[in-house]
Amino acid sequence: MRKIRFTAYGHENVIGDHKSTIEITSESHLTKQGTCIIGVRSNLTLLDIDAEMKNLAKLETTTIVLIMEIEGITEQVTGTGSKRLTYSDSISMVTRTSLFECGRTLMVKADKAASDLNKEFINHLKRPDSILHCEIQFINRE
Repeated sequence: MRKIRFTAYGHENVIGDHKSTIEITSESHLTKQGTCIIGVRSNLTLLDIDAEMKNLAKLETTTIVLIMEIEGITEQVTGTGSKRLTYSDSISMVTRTSLFECGRTLMVKADKAASDLNKEFINHLKRPDSILHCEIQFINRE
């Protein structure tokens, strides 16, 4: 298993009710249209992830887990890798319940979307001073 830790922050416009994705961005602004965005000012983007982890993400036998914690509440999102994941985006990372892939996709077939996250967890993220502690795990099942 390989893992990487990073932090992001809350924002007053966090809504967290998107039905198929969760996004964490390095941008500092957020409009109310970004209903999947739960964290801003991330100190990690997909482009920053090292080559070994990117190669693991390209394997369909890799389970990708995003663990997020804020104020003692932990949420975990589990999905899989895919040969078309590029991790080329320098701004954001998106977990997707679907099979859609682009440079912003962290994982596909995720078991949760923003609307599935604990409402108290989302409420903490509505505070700009809140810190979201995150860890991405790459677990190859081969």
